[in-house]
Amino acid sequence: MELTLLGTGAPDGLPRHGCPCAACAAAVGDEARAATALLIDGALLLDLTPGAAFAAARAGYSLTGVVQVLLSHPHEGPAVEFPAGLPAPGRVPDGRELALISGHRVRALPLDSPGTGYEVTGPDSTRLLYLPPGAALAGLNGPAEPYDMVLLDVLGRPGALAHLRATGAVGPTTDVLAVHLDHTVPPGPELHRRLAAAGARAVRDGETVVVGEYHAVPDLPRRTLVLGGARSGKSLEAERRLAALPDVLYVATGGTREGDPDWAARIAAHRERRPGSWRTTETCDLPPLLAQDGGPLLIDCLALWLTDAMDSVGAWDDDTWDHGGRRALHERVDALIAALRATTRTVVAVSNEVGSGVVPATASGRRFRDELGRLNAAFAAECEQVLLIVAGQALSLRG
Repeated sequence: MELTLLGTGAPDGLPRHGCPCAACAAAVGDEARAATALLIDGALLLDLTPGAAFAAARAGYSLTGVVQVLLSHPHEGPAVEFPAGLPAPGRVPDGRELALISGHRVRALPLDSPGTGYEVTGPDSTRLLYLPPGAALAGLNGPAEPYDMVLLDVLGRPGALAHLRATGAVGPTTDVLAVHLDHTVPPGPELHRRLAAAGARAVRDGETVVVGEYHAVPDLPRRTLVLGGARSGKSLEAERRLAALPDVLYVATGGTREGDPDWAARIAAHRERRPGSWRTTETCDLPPLLAQDGGPLLIDCLALWLTDAMDSVGAWDDDTWDHGGRRALHERVDALIAALRATTRTVVAVSNEVGSGVVPATASGRRFRDELGRLNAAFAAECEQVLLIVAGQALSLRG
């Protein structure tokens, strides 16, 4: 099956008309995107959008051979005019299958939001799944046969991709294409970086891809360290990196603090932001978790883990520190790094970068700064990818 993406943007397109935001201002050339519409083998058109005939012509195709036009989601705004000669657009009822004279079979799949998902099987038996904006499949419990290609709102609904992975519908060789791209994510390198972190990619409008053809699926790093200062966006970046993966365990190393409303508010904000399918555990005993088989771990954060470790060995007292505390702490750090080196789990860890600030006024403060710097360096040495977050922007230090 050949698939031509007549558009890859959100229903309002990118840039949005009249929008002054920075993302829209930067969406020029290949980064400008019309509303998503798919032309399959010149015979099947999924989602009729304004200017579809012109978009096809620019890509070197004609719509004269289209035998079926299917809509995937309710259209807001004025009615879309469709070129003369096209069959009237319609939708297939959920669970029904449509056989086309072109040899394609289309099955309508129920969603958890208004609209219809479409599974298309080509004459060559390759299979693709197309989901409308902001939608996820409903009632898919798996195990499922992996699709050759999946097109969905990766960044707007990463949990939909995580669910497909959990059921086996997206496997290691599935080509995941992001569509319905909006101005909520900057275009250009940042867009492609975020998609690669989810194991997906984007193509420009008008590009033709072959379903089932091998593409180098972006490798998901197994161990990642995300560094940053206070309120830099490091936790949000770490959460984004696992949002499209199933069975995530969030490891909170901070615990609870009685009588501290600010800390309670921070914890509540983090919980509200995380996907509802994630599990949470509050512990600083990390080596056993790293030694277990299981889904991805998000450790937030190493600075709080170090605080607990220094508390437990009496590191704040100079005499205790000089007479066994230093050695005990380093043994704990060594055990953590050894567990990280040996783990088979996907790990994303968050830590504070404190070495660039004011020199602490107290000996204990300088001790914490120094030990955190050493911990960060040792942890980073075992990670395939290391990121530094500055003002919400991710700078790649490794990987």
